[in-house]
This record gives sequence, structure tokens and C-alpha cells, in this order.
Amino acid sequence: MNKLKEILQKYPALAIVLGFQLFRFLLLPFMGLMPQDAYYHFYGENLSLSYFDHPGMIGYILRGFTTVFGKTVYVVKFADFVVTSITLLSFYKLALLFLSKAKALRAFVLISSTICFSILSFNSTPDVPLLLFWTLSLISLYKAIFQQKKWHWIFAGILIGLAFNSKYTALFLQIGLLGFLAFSNQYRKLIFSPWLWLCLIISVLVTFPVWWWNYQHDFASFAFQSSSRTSDISKFQLSPNYFFGAIGHQLVLLLPILFTVFITFTFKFIKKALFKFKLPKAKTLFLLAFFAPTFIGFFSLTPVYWVKLNWMMPSYITGIIIAGMFISKKLIKAQLIISVVFHLVIAAQILFYLIPIKSDDTWIGWKELAIEAKSLQEKYPNSFIFSDDNYKTSAALNFFMNEKVYAQNIIGMPALHFDYIGDDLSTLNSKNAIFIDSDKRFKNNNKKREIDKKLTAYFKKITELTPIIIKRNGKEVRKFWVFYCTNYQYKK
Repeated sequence: MNKLKEILQKYPALAIVLGFQLFRFLLLPFMGLMPQDAYYHFYGENLSLSYFDHPGMIGYILRGFTTVFGKTVYVVKFADFVVTSITLLSFYKLALLFLSKAKALRAFVLISSTICFSILSFNSTPDVPLLLFWTLSLISLYKAIFQQKKWHWIFAGILIGLAFNSKYTALFLQIGLLGFLAFSNQYRKLIFSPWLWLCLIISVLVTFPVWWWNYQHDFASFAFQSSSRTSDISKFQLSPNYFFGAIGHQLVLLLPILFTVFITFTFKFIKKALFKFKLPKAKTLFLLAFFAPTFIGFFSLTPVYWVKLNWMMPSYITGIIIAGMFISKKLIKAQLIISVVFHLVIAAQILFYLIPIKSDDTWIGWKELAIEAKSLQEKYPNSFIFSDDNYKTSAALNFFMNEKVYAQNIIGMPALHFDYIGDDLSTLNSKNAIFIDSDKRFKNNNKKREIDKKLTAYFKKITELTPIIIKRNGKEVRKFWVFYCTNYQYKK
């Protein structure tokens, strides 16, 4: 204990990092289940080579943790916290390859202070394993290229493949690698190295489960992730809201100081490249190769397309290392003050729920809803439960209830991976059901008094029941409409 105290006194940056991690760890027990937690846990309960909307790495991780430690909300959150903590340690190791120890510690403080890593520590998403394998891939690529350690080409290939098995945006690892070699005078010759191509071949082989699952299912996942988005982008309809929304997201995830540093050095390097035809030195170019395609690439889409807040996260890894080269102690201090304020606000919201969230993307009310749903089933025996909001209500109820809860494929609507778990819906024919529908903009306790036409096409009779009202600290915070539907008519 005394030794640890001495180390922390010698290296205050480590104390700051540990402080942020301790803060996150202490908040874990107070975090309720997010719909994303439930959905990716649903992945793990229905093991598959891959899944409709993402590869399965986050599902495998949650399955492993809950198998060992039990199926609880805390264990799900703990899994995210552990993986993200390993990512932070890996980031520090990566930063030491490019920066002096003092500057690497600055970068370590910067990344630890971001809201991004708090979100990853609390919420299950494919980005949790993606950032881990992305960071480890860069460590191996560095050692393969700059230290000429041949075996690290193989390690890099495996890690790049595992990153892709986490999320499809890992494709930017191959793009970044080839881009770096193409623009580097010093290392361009490696394009013809058999070790590079062995690395790329191994990375593809490791991703074989994802490709095989897609082959078996008419490439449904690849089509889902690409076709509609390509179509929307091709329309090229300018929308300032998309652009400013993306800026707002990044200001929150990185906080204003770090985001401003990102923008500053991005313009600096672009200006040198375009007007002075000057590229940075090899190691900085390496960092930029894994920053620019995701950060600049996705930002360039924001005027015409809604870029999700997490798409740019992989760029943070090398972007923050670059920021560590330039940022002053004064700016780091300002970043930390802003970060502490933001994190205290987050803690207050988690603990006291000060601001109602008008969305299903909340940790509030899912367990209580499951209790109420179970009571309804006792009142209306032999009824199955389903919902119609892509995955959120269905996944959350599946987590808390000991029986299957269905999604909108019951009424002929696409239902993400619920369509691919092998359910034979014809076995439900003639059965009764309880349909639960979230009132996201909850304003009063009234019934909906409107029957969805999609329901009437599949059930003989539909009766609206009293809405379920969820309270927290005596205050009504969420509302769910409930419908009793009789005599289900299955349709192919």
C-alpha cells in the first residue's frame, strides 16, 4: 500500500487516471440495464457465428462474464468496465511507443478523462471490444513495421480480424495500414513484403465466421449496414442539423478542449499536405493513417448524413496520442476541470435521475416493467408477450423474464436479429398475446385509445388495458401502453 502511495505521488497522472476509473467502478452498481446491454446479452444467449446488425464479439464477452459470474445487470456492466480498462492500459502502452513518458502520461490522462470512455465503461456496445482490438492491432503493427519484428505481422493479422469480428468499422485498420505504406517513402517497400500480405490474409481468415454467416443468410448483415446508408448519402441532401449534431456529440464525447485540439492539428496537417506538399515524419504519419479515415472521413459525411456518435471512436486512439504531442499542461488542466464537472453531472443523473429522459435509451424502468408484465401474464394466462420498437423493450424483457419475449416479427415487421434465432412463429397460431408499447413522450396517464392497424391484421380482437406507469422516488417517469390481443393469426 505504501509502495502504491509512493508511485501515485511520483506520478500524479496515474493518480488522476485511477481516480476516473474508481469513479466509474463505484457508479456501476447504480446503473440500470440499458436496452443495448439487453440486446447484446441476447446475442450471447443465442450464440451464432455472427449476427444481423453486427458481428458477435460483444455478445461472446457478455456470455462469458454472465456464465462465470451470473446473469445480473452488474455483471454486464462489469464486463464493459473490465474490457474498457484493458483498452486504457493498452492505449498507454501504445502511447509510450510514440511519446516520451511525460507526454504519454498526458495522453493517458486525456483519454481517461473523456466521456467516451465513461460511456464504454457503462454501456454494452460493439465499440467496447472494437477499441480494445483496434489498440492492440496498432501495437503489433508498430512492432512489425518500426521494430522489424516479423512475428508481429501474424499477431496483427489475428488482432485486426478480431477487431472486425467486433464491428465492421475495423475495416479502417486495413485501409489505414495500406494508406500509411502508400504515403511513406521510408516504408513503401513493405507493400511488396510477404509478411504484409500474410498479415492481411490472416486477418481475413479470422473474420471467416462473419463471412460464412452472411453467406448462409444472403449477406443480410452487410446489406443492412451498407445499402440503405449508401442510398441516403447518394441523395446528397444538405442538412445543417446533421453537421451541428455531429459537432455537439463530439464536444460531449471528447469534451471541448480535446475536440478543439483535434480540429486544430487536423487543419495543420491538411494545410501542410495541400499547400506545402509536406507529409509528417513516419511515426506521426502512422498515427494519422489510423485517425484521418475515420475522423475526417465520417465528419465529411455529416452535412448530408446522420453520423452516429460512436462511429469516430476508433480515431480517438491515435488522435489523442497526436494531441499529446502538442497539448499544454494548462489545456490539460482545463480539460480535467471540465471533465470533473461533466462526470459529477453524470453521477447526479444516475443517482437521482434529475432530468427525465424522453426516450427508450434509458436505464430506468425496465426491471419494473418486467414485474408488471409478469403480473399481466398471471391475469391473462397462456399469453405470449411482444413489442414493436426494433429491439429495446423486447430485449429488456427477455433479460429480466424467464420466458421468451417476442419482437415485431410477430406482426410481419423486420426485427433485426430476432428474425434469425430460429423461432417458429406458426406455433403461436391461435394464441393470445400481450402487446407492450412504450410512450416515449410520456405526458399523461391516459390510454392511447388508438389501435395500430398492424395489430388488427394479425389478431381477431384487441383490447387496450390500463397503461403501466413506472415510478422512481415517488415520481412517474415512464409509461407503457398495453393491449390484450386474442387469437393470433400467423402469416408467412
